[in-house]
Amino acid sequence: MCSPGYGGSFCSECGDGYYEASRNESHLVCAECYPACGRCSGPEDSSCLRCKRGWMLHDHRCIDIDECGTEMAHCRANQFCVNTEGSYECRDCSTACIGCMGAGPARCKKCNKGYQRDGAKCLDVDECASMEEPVCSGVHEVCENTDGAYRCVCAEGHMRRDGECIEDKPPESPPKGFFDDVTDDEVVVLQQMFFGVVICALATLAAKGDMVFTAIFIGAVAAMAGYWLSDRGDRVLDGFMKGR
Repeated sequence: MCSPGYGGSFCSECGDGYYEASRNESHLVCAECYPACGRCSGPEDSSCLRCKRGWMLHDHRCIDIDECGTEMAHCRANQFCVNTEGSYECRDCSTACIGCMGAGPARCKKCNKGYQRDGAKCLDVDECASMEEPVCSGVHEVCENTDGAYRCVCAEGHMRRDGECIEDKPPESPPKGFFDDVTDDEVVVLQQMFFGVVICALATLAAKGDMVFTAIFIGAVAAMAGYWLSDRGDRVLDGFMKGR
């Protein structure tokens, strides 16, 4: 297999796009032609013997062919041709156009739906402002103009759900518990009242002289005092009074 730029049965010739820069009995040196040349006798642009595709030979020079000015370019219906060196490109017309001769809404052959001719340009039609009757008939719907069309959206403060625009309300919070609004100071007061009621009930029974209730009363006072002074008692009673 020959190295780039060389060809022939024994790689003893210069390939396309290369010319013979030097040769002796044992070595051949091939160098690149001018980029537009397919075959050449030297490195200059005036040394071309044959041109690459997209170029034509004139006085040993390769001149770019403007395919866009000939029937050689093949672009789709809504595209336009742009000539490049040795070739061409097909680019899309503006969305405002149906067929065009170049880039932008001023080069349209015909205006697309949703556009109208204004001087040399095809400009967007504002359907929201141009229609006599409202184009959006849904409840709480408003018209929003877009490029070449429009869309119906929900008015501010509303959201679309199941095809209708409804008021965008924040989710309702769950109902408050009976003790949710009780402050920490109020909890302390309620704890004291609770202790007082229990101790008073036991004291009443103990005052009747019943030794059993007297023992229960003394034990209850000691136990409640211990819970009252402990963090655990505070947590238990606080949770009880707040319904937690």
